Amino acid sequence: MQTLDLVIIFGYLIGITAFGIWYAGKQETTEDYFVGDRNVPWWAIAMSIVATETSTITFISVPGIAFAKGGNFEFLQLVIGYLLGRVVISIVFIPLYFKGTLQTVYQLLGERFGGRVKILASSLFVVMRNIADGIRLLLTAIVLAAVYIAFQPDADPTTIIVGSIVLLGLVMIVFTFYGGMEAVIWIEVVQLVIYIGGAIAAAVVLISNIDGGLSGAIEIGSQYNKFGLFDFNLDFAKTYTFWGGVLGGCFLTMSTHGTDQFLVQRYLCTNKPNAAIMALMTSGAVVLGQFIGFLFIGVLLFAFYAPYNMPGYEAATGAFPFTGGDKVFPDFITQKMPTGLSGLVVAAIFAAALSSSLNSIAATAVNDIYKPFRKNVTDKQLMRVAGILTVIVGIIQIAIAVSLRNAGSSALSMALAVASLINGPILGVFLVGAFIKRAREIHALIGMIVSIGVMTYVLLASNKFVPGPVIAWPWYALIGSSITVIVTLLASFVIPSNEEVSD
Repeated sequence: MQTLDLVIIFGYLIGITAFGIWYAGKQETTEDYFVGDRNVPWWAIAMSIVATETSTITFISVPGIAFAKGGNFEFLQLVIGYLLGRVVISIVFIPLYFKGTLQTVYQLLGERFGGRVKILASSLFVVMRNIADGIRLLLTAIVLAAVYIAFQPDADPTTIIVGSIVLLGLVMIVFTFYGGMEAVIWIEVVQLVIYIGGAIAAAVVLISNIDGGLSGAIEIGSQYNKFGLFDFNLDFAKTYTFWGGVLGGCFLTMSTHGTDQFLVQRYLCTNKPNAAIMALMTSGAVVLGQFIGFLFIGVLLFAFYAPYNMPGYEAATGAFPFTGGDKVFPDFITQKMPTGLSGLVVAAIFAAALSSSLNSIAATAVNDIYKPFRKNVTDKQLMRVAGILTVIVGIIQIAIAVSLRNAGSSALSMALAVASLINGPILGVFLVGAFIKRAREIHALIGMIVSIGVMTYVLLASNKFVPGPVIAWPWYALIGSSITVIVTLLASFVIPSNEEVSD
């Protein structure tokens, strides 16, 4: 990497900061700040959804899946579930979002069950989203630190990582604080273009440096079964299988895209359900193409590095000769790509990581936690609180990233799993609200609490902290939501209630 690459990277960070500040004049009400006055076009929302669900982990790690010994396209089985989940969301959930003027998805729970369920769900979202995005910030900072150390080899890595966390965190705080949700969406549109462009550039460079070009890479990939797709074994411990992908992936998407404020808030930025459905389904097609592309880059990397010709390959496992699959693509980007393009792809990695959740967390905290206790608060006061919360949440995510900087990979994986713990229980309570009319607030609370307890045990057992079965993470949302629904239904028969259900 050369100075030009560094200029491109920091130019990108300065550009998105300036864009957020430029948007500041449009943020006059909470409707503007949280849902873009519901005037954002569906295609921009579709691009924002794709950018939101793509992270540094996706950009870096998915190519490593196909590169690894025995790796192939089985990851796409999960994407089939992602597409099916989108269909269910479009039929079941999105029409509910447009019956009123929601600013958060958890307001539906308040209308259906009452304030305690709403506050529990929204509080869980705030806590877990901060953990997840603190980790996302750390992983992105590690990439930035590696770029800087390439220019200054004698620099202290810990100091550079902390500095990178603070720099990226401040960029995220500034553009979100000033620009609100609409600025976040438009920045994500730009980010999508940048990281897809970066991936395409990397693929072109790879193809031009492989003997036989594209056809040669395909031939090598076929020889080593890199294009294998389906595994029909019902193995709950294996991450990528057909049943885990279709069923688990479906419920995972229903939870993340159907009941998580981070993504649902984007649907609320349009003014009618058909536009939201169009955005969601279009994003599914783009995500499918995106993952096919990233997996194919993994095959190109396999043909480029040719580990099968290296001594020790027959006895090797994993991403030989690299220590992990997430090391392969970064090595190519920083060591093999031409000057300028290398900076573009690193900027693309940042684009895949700086999808800010600060506005979504502020919207949830203001509407679902703060506002119910301040009955006479004005919209202007809420705007002030939202701005303050945006800054506070950004600082919290910076603090989480800094505190985890020395954690091992297993600790990071555990933290990411904990951050996804709430998906199933919250999806379950939404399904209860939609389909079990006899259920009341007390029944839903019992269902959620039992589900969170069981999923905590499943998580600990799967990571060998306590005795129990190992279950792969794609099944978590299905198990958690099923437990919520079953326990809530049973509780509704055991604990009578004469409360009326809100329409």
